[in-house]
Amino acid sequence: MADNQEQLSMPTTYDPKAAEQKWYDYWMQGGYFQAGRNKDAEPFTIVIPPPNVTGMLHIGHALDFTLQDIIIRSKRMQGYDALWLPGTDHAGIATQSRVEATLREEGISRYDLGREQFLEKVWEWKDTYANRIRSQWEKMGLSLDYSRERFTLDEGLSSAVREVFVKLYEKGLIYRGKYIINWDPAARTALSDIEVEYKEVQGALYHLKYPLADGSGSITVATTRPETMLGDTAVAVHPKDERYQHMIGKTLLLPIVNREIPIIADEYVDKEFGSGAVKITPAHDPNDFEVGLRHDLPQILVMDESGKMNDQAGPYEGLDRFEARKKVVADLKEQGVLIQIEEHVHQVGHSERSGAVVEPYLSTQWFVKMKPLAERAIEAQKSGKGVNFVPDRFEKIYLNWIENVRDWVISRQLWWGHRIPAWHCQDCGHINVASEDVAACSSCGSHNLQQDNDVLDTWFSSALWPFSTLGWPDTDNEDFKRYYPTNVLVTGYDIIYFWAARMIFTALEFTDQIPFKDILLHGLVRDADGKKMSKSLGNGVDPLEVIDQYGADALRYMISTSSTPGQDLRFRWEKVEQARNFANKIWNASRFALMNLQGFTYADIDITGELGTADRWILHRLNETTRDVTRMLDAYEFGETGRLLYNFIWDDLCDWYIEFAKLSLYGQDEVQKKQTKSVLAYVLDRTMRLIHPFMPYISEEIWQHLPHEGETVTLAAWPTYDEKLEAAGAVAEMNLLMDMIRAVRNIRAEVNVPMSKKVELMVKPADENTYNNMNRNIEFIERFCGTSKLDIDLAIEAPSKAMSAMVTGAELYLPLAGLIDIEQEIARLNKEMEHLNKEVERVEKKLSNEGFMAKAPEKVVAEERAKMNDYSDKRDKVKARIQELQEV
Repeated sequence: MADNQEQLSMPTTYDPKAAEQKWYDYWMQGGYFQAGRNKDAEPFTIVIPPPNVTGMLHIGHALDFTLQDIIIRSKRMQGYDALWLPGTDHAGIATQSRVEATLREEGISRYDLGREQFLEKVWEWKDTYANRIRSQWEKMGLSLDYSRERFTLDEGLSSAVREVFVKLYEKGLIYRGKYIINWDPAARTALSDIEVEYKEVQGALYHLKYPLADGSGSITVATTRPETMLGDTAVAVHPKDERYQHMIGKTLLLPIVNREIPIIADEYVDKEFGSGAVKITPAHDPNDFEVGLRHDLPQILVMDESGKMNDQAGPYEGLDRFEARKKVVADLKEQGVLIQIEEHVHQVGHSERSGAVVEPYLSTQWFVKMKPLAERAIEAQKSGKGVNFVPDRFEKIYLNWIENVRDWVISRQLWWGHRIPAWHCQDCGHINVASEDVAACSSCGSHNLQQDNDVLDTWFSSALWPFSTLGWPDTDNEDFKRYYPTNVLVTGYDIIYFWAARMIFTALEFTDQIPFKDILLHGLVRDADGKKMSKSLGNGVDPLEVIDQYGADALRYMISTSSTPGQDLRFRWEKVEQARNFANKIWNASRFALMNLQGFTYADIDITGELGTADRWILHRLNETTRDVTRMLDAYEFGETGRLLYNFIWDDLCDWYIEFAKLSLYGQDEVQKKQTKSVLAYVLDRTMRLIHPFMPYISEEIWQHLPHEGETVTLAAWPTYDEKLEAAGAVAEMNLLMDMIRAVRNIRAEVNVPMSKKVELMVKPADENTYNNMNRNIEFIERFCGTSKLDIDLAIEAPSKAMSAMVTGAELYLPLAGLIDIEQEIARLNKEMEHLNKEVERVEKKLSNEGFMAKAPEKVVAEERAKMNDYSDKRDKVKARIQELQEV
C-alpha cells in the first residue's frame, strides 16, 4: 500500500528513462513474468515468433512483440497462468551469409576455416546478437518468461528435429531425389518455392532457328535464357500440330555445339503459342524436366553451383551465366541462326535471402511429400476443427495454398543449421537415417559411413516451434502437457506460407492437435508515404531510437493502436509525439489527483455511499470502458481498444471529471471530499490496470504512488464489468451539463468573451425532471459556464437580443448586450439549421431503409428513432428562434 511519503515524491514530469530500467529490473527480480506461479489457474500460452540472430530488431518486430505483450499482460491480469515463451531462430542462409560477409572483409572464406572452425565463428555471432535481441526485448518492456527461453539449435529442439525427420522418412514422407529446384548461386544453396520473390524484369525473347540434321529445313524456337540452350536435349511440338507431323522423329543440329537432338511430340506444348515448337532443357527448367522424364531424355547441366558455365558448356566454360548469355547471343548472330530479338517483360525469380537471380537447377535434394500432410490440415480446417484466422479472409488464402501445395525441398547446402540425420554408406551406397549417430551400415555392416553434408531448411525446425519449445518429443514433459496447444500466434501475414501453414501441418502430424487456437495476422510497418522500409531506401526506423527519444510506452501505444488486423500501417513520428503527449496527460492528471490524496489509504476507498452526479457518471463510464476494452482485446482490435482508452482517459477523466472533482476537493464538505477522493483513487487504480498492457512503465510508476494492494500492477486483477456501477440517470444529467457547458463556451468564443468575464445565463428546461437535475448540479453550471447571474426557469421567455443554443433538454440564452449582432446571430443559427436538417435527413434515410430495419437490433432502431426526435426538436426550436430574431 502506497504511503504518504511515496505519494509526495511523484516528480513534476515523467522521465521514461528513469522509470523503464527501474521497473523492468523490479519485474525481473520479482519473477512476475514466470509462468506456473498459480497451478490452479487456466493456462494461456503464446510462443514468440523467434527473431533471426542476423542482427538487431526492426520496427516490424516492435509491432509484432508489442501486440503479443498486450495480450499476455491482459491475460495474466485476468488470472490466467500466462506463459509467453521467448526464443530466437538460427536462420540458416541469412546468418551464414552475414558471417561469411565478415570473413570476406578479412580476406578469408569458410572453406579456409573448415566446417568446425567456421561453425565456432557463427556460434560467436549468435551469442552476440541473441544478447542484443534480449536487451531490445527488455527496452520494449516485454513480459517474457526468460526461464524458458529457447533457440532453434539448442539440444532439445535439435532432438525434436531429428525425431520428426526420422518419422517422416520412415513413413515415406521424406525422400531423396534428383529434381529441378530453385538454386541461389550467391548462397550456393537450394531454396523452397516460397523463398523465391518474383520481380518484373525488362528482358528479351530470342528467336532461334535450329536446322534439321538432314538439311531439309529448320524449326524456330524462342528463349529468354539463350545460355541454357547448350543443355538442350530435344525440341518438342504438339502431337496434333499438322505443321510438324512430318518432322516428328527427325533430329536437329543444336547450334554452336552441333549436337544432334530429336524432335519429339508432347501435349505439354501449346501449338497456338509462338512457333508451336519448344526447346527442351531438362536440367534447367522444371517443365522441361517433366517432359524429359516422359521421353527418357538426357539431363545436361551446363552450369556449376556458383552460376558459372561448366565443362558441358564448351567454349563458354568458366564464364558467369550472364556473361555467357552475351557471348552466346553474339555467336548465334555470327552463325546466322538468331533471327529476332524481341523486347520482353517477364517475371524473374530472385532469392528472398541474397537477392540473386534464382536458377532452376537440376540437383539431388531431400524433399517432404506435402500432399498427405496437407490433406489432414485441409480436413481439419473445413470440418471446423482448424485454426481461427484473424482476419478471417486469410483462411481462404491459406486453404488455396495448401490445396495446391508442391513438395517441399528441405535440404540446404550450408554448414549452419540442423545437419541432416542421414549417413551414406561408402561401400554399399545405402542411406542410414536415424535420430542418433550411426556407427555401422544397417545394410552391409560397414563402418565406412559419411554423414550427409547438407543441413535442413530453417523453416523445418521453425515448423515445430509451438511444441518443440515445450519439451516435445517428451510428451510427459510438464510444460508440454500444461501449455500445449498454445492459444494464439501473432505474426505478419507475409509468412503465412513460410511458417504458419507448416506449423499446422507438423502439429497435426505429430501431436494430433492444431498448434494454436487463433492466428492473428498483422500487416507490415511502412514509412509515412506507404513505402516498404528497407536499408537500401534508408527509410527504416530503429525502435531503440524511438524509445530513446519518446519512451517505450509512447512507441508501444502508437504502434499497437495504429494497427488493424491484416492491414499495413504507416509509421509517423507525429503519432509517436501524440502518444508521448497522451502519456504526459495521464501523468499530470494522476499527479494532481495524488496531491489531493495525501494520507488517503487503500482501506479508505469507499464508493458505496451517496455519490454525486459526476462521481456516479465517471464510475459508469469506467465500467462501460472496462467492458468494451475487454471485448475489443478479446477480438484483437487493438486500434479500437486504444481509441476507447484514449477517449475515456483524455476526455472523460482528465477534461471533465477531474475538473468537476476540484469543486469538492477544494470545498468545505468533508463527507463529499472523502467520497470524491474514493472515486478518484478507485478510478485511477482501475485506469492504470486497463492501460497497463499498452503502457506498462508509466502505469506501474503511477500505480505504485496510488493507494493500492499488492506488489505490482502487472499482477493486479483485471477490472471487470459491475452492473452495480450502472448509472443511466447520472449519464443523462452529465450529458446535459456537458452540452450546456460546451454550448456556452462556444458562444463565448464566437463573440470573444473570455472565461474570466462573468456572463448572464438564462436556461429554459424542457420539463420538471430536467429542471430538478439542473438545480441539483447548479454549482457546476455556475463554475464552468462562468455566470454572474443564472436563471433556470420553465417559463423563461427568450430575450430579443441574446445569443442562443439548443441542447437536448434545454434552451440556453446569453443576453450579451452590446456584443450581439442580430444579423450575425441569425446567420449562425441558419448554419445550425443546415446541420440539423442534414442530421434529420440522414436518420430518416436510415429508418426508411428496409434492409437496415430488417437487420438492425431493436435497441439500435430505438436509438435512431430517439436521435430523430431529438434532432427534430432542436430544429424546431432553432427555427422558432430565427423567426423571433427576424421580428426584432
